[in-house]
Amino acid sequence: MTTYAYRALDPLGRLVRGRLDALNPAELEQRLQRRQLELIHARPALRWPGADRPPRRELINFCFHLEQFLQAGVPILESLDDLHDATDHPAFRATIAAVRRAVEGGDSLSRALENHPHAFDAVFCSLVRAGERAGELPTVLRAISASLKRDDELAAFTRRIAIYPAIVLAIVLLAVGVALIHVVPELAKLFQTAGQPLPLQTRALIGLSGLLRQHGAVLAGIALIGALGLRHAIATRPAVRYRRDAWLLRTPILGEVRRKLILARFTSLFALMYGAGITIVDALRVAADTLGNLPMERALALAAHRIEHGHSLSDAFGSSTLFPPLVARMLRIGETTGALDDALTNVSYFYERDVREAIARLQASIEPALTVILGLLLLAVMSAVMLPIYDIVTQLKL
Repeated sequence: MTTYAYRALDPLGRLVRGRLDALNPAELEQRLQRRQLELIHARPALRWPGADRPPRRELINFCFHLEQFLQAGVPILESLDDLHDATDHPAFRATIAAVRRAVEGGDSLSRALENHPHAFDAVFCSLVRAGERAGELPTVLRAISASLKRDDELAAFTRRIAIYPAIVLAIVLLAVGVALIHVVPELAKLFQTAGQPLPLQTRALIGLSGLLRQHGAVLAGIALIGALGLRHAIATRPAVRYRRDAWLLRTPILGEVRRKLILARFTSLFALMYGAGITIVDALRVAADTLGNLPMERALALAAHRIEHGHSLSDAFGSSTLFPPLVARMLRIGETTGALDDALTNVSYFYERDVREAIARLQASIEPALTVILGLLLLAVMSAVMLPIYDIVTQLKL
């Protein structure tokens, strides 16, 4: 589904401009004709990356209400019509409309969802397909909704770590920038007039102020180009992305939290897909695409390859250093007892709880840590400014 910016003529010959979602220009022309508009020109509309991706809350509502409609015996087409009318997100409303047209045209629901990977990922479509085959679509939708709710809660916990430090850092950088550009140059003039030798930290502060005033725009441009270049390299070069993802897993404190977040999501999705009847190898390959970390994805692909060649699930995971012994041990218990989905659910619960506790500890330690860091920064700036002033005042007294 593509959003087109179009120009058309109405029955009175007036020019009409607008935007409309369609699979291709031919469908766009047909839809405009139904509105009694004659297409003149159309092109794909410019959009911000990810602008058409629905929020997780919209997907949760979609699964919940569709499950309720199907459980009550409402036909799928009528259910999609009601969901379309009840959705406030414009892009997601257009996606539901396209899914409804595909189902009306003879596609299954899972096949219709696969046409919109920006909204429904591979795990979502695979679970819906498994539910259709087993005749348990409402049950699968309920499980997907519960999984999305857990992901939303974990994402909310993660955001809490970043918000407070980001606000404090932005304010500090703004204050330091204003001081370096407007305050320090005036103090430098005073120090030059006094003719006193300046301490090292004062000379460094004045030099940084001069660099920022003379080449600030160039430095900002270099930083922006570097950031964009790094982002492009990460998006286009798997080797660069692999190093970035591996470094994120090795960072102190936050790396361990990130690893546990990934493991919690993986075990939850794996248990959900295995319980829905998807084979282990297929579940591993589908789940790997949703982790967002290349080393973990490759470790899962290697585990799937080992399972295909006769290794047990616990041995396949135990051979990788990226998965803690707890995962392999719980998988071995699940294989022994025949309750693998329950074992995976227990592992997921353990990691989700561990992540919440780790984030709570980080939140409790961030404020005093920031206080100490800001105090040291303020002490360094004040010493660079006050020591020369103290020397000047002392000379005046003499």
